Amino acid sequence: QVQLVESGGGLVQAGGSLRLSCAASGTIFGINAMGWYRQAPGKQRELVARITSSSSTNYADSVKGRFTISRDNAKNPVYLQMNSLKPADTAVYYCAAHSIYRDFWGQGTQVTVSS
Repeated sequence: QVQLVESGGGLVQAGGSLRLSCAASGTIFGINAMGWYRQAPGKQRELVARITSSSSTNYADSVKGRFTISRDNAKNPVYLQMNSLKPADTAVYYCAAHSIYRDFWGQGTQVTVSS
């Protein structure tokens, strides 16, 4: 099966930065958008950032101005550059590919921001 794999998570202090990467193990056809989601303990999964096939982007209000989603068309990875991190950003971050057929999800990578 095609799988998405996230990497780049870790422990950082408030104000620091991390760059998350998402790579697919195989080709996914008909992708409409790629997205980053996060889920903190006891909370619902939420959309963090999304980039469409036409490179349109949108962000959660809580991360606007701090996070940037981007895509490498040559190698297909999707990235999430996270700057000015806050303790509230602590969560498991998931990569998702939204295709015309189904959604694909990664296993997640932990991001922990200490105060």
